[in-house]
Amino acid sequence: MDLRQLEIIRAIAETGSFTAAGQKLHVSQSAISRQILLLEDELKEPVFLRVGRRIRITPAGESLLQLSHRVFQDLKDTIAGITDSQESLRGTVRLLGGMTVCLYVFPPLLQELKRQHPEIDLKLVTGSSERCLAQLRAGAGDLALLTLPVDQPDLVTVPVLQEELLVVTAAKHPLSRKRKVLPQDLVGQPFVLFESGSNTRRAVDEFFMTARIEPQIVMETENVEIIKAMVRNGIGITIIPYQAVARDVAAGQMHCARIEGRSLVRETGWVYPKMSRTPRAVQEVIKAFERVRPKLKLAP
Repeated sequence: MDLRQLEIIRAIAETGSFTAAGQKLHVSQSAISRQILLLEDELKEPVFLRVGRRIRITPAGESLLQLSHRVFQDLKDTIAGITDSQESLRGTVRLLGGMTVCLYVFPPLLQELKRQHPEIDLKLVTGSSERCLAQLRAGAGDLALLTLPVDQPDLVTVPVLQEELLVVTAAKHPLSRKRKVLPQDLVGQPFVLFESGSNTRRAVDEFFMTARIEPQIVMETENVEIIKAMVRNGIGITIIPYQAVARDVAAGQMHCARIEGRSLVRETGWVYPKMSRTPRAVQEVIKAFERVRPKLKLAP
């Protein structure tokens, strides 16, 4: 058995006759018949049955047809992978993510992608996880960096970051004198938090529940910069990823602290549609991210 015979089986199954298969493959009908006879002689099984003028595939033939699909798809993918690896990435790559990711992760990632692939056209879209997932499914995005879990059977998730969530206050807030904050120190404090329903907010709410704290929430928003502005002006305190306030803390404008006895983290990962072959654009973005990940400020 060889690739040509598998190709002939597929052509006969698709066209419904030996003559039409020969026309499709640009060979004579007799050449098609001869290859099928050789194959049937080798297998000691019929591959096609002739019923009048019609052709019917046998179970043995169906098995070979499925094999041909797998073999030729693998061949196509292998050739495409070799060809892709020899060229700089071109075309448009559309990245999706929440505001924190777009502000603090995507800038160094895009710089690295542009350095490696100068002809690439990069598009960024920010929004909630629900919006990002909808755009992935609609084909309006190539991959998203989202807070996990994302448990969807039609999507692939690749965890890549564990970000520490810290209590953040204004520089002169009474809690700023503490390197570690006790859970009971948060009772009665006004909070400015991420919007309800987000995975980050779920992690914070789970902490409040296990610590038996009923938070006094004065504001909710998906915009991390608005949260920081409210905290800086004394409207409340917050619990957000360290990388969002690393520069503010270094500049003395804000204070952050861990919660004593609690490990509060959120996991972030790549999400993209499940398919037989991962697109090269997705592979290159993930590779570039691995190169910039050590530079990200994930914990104090």
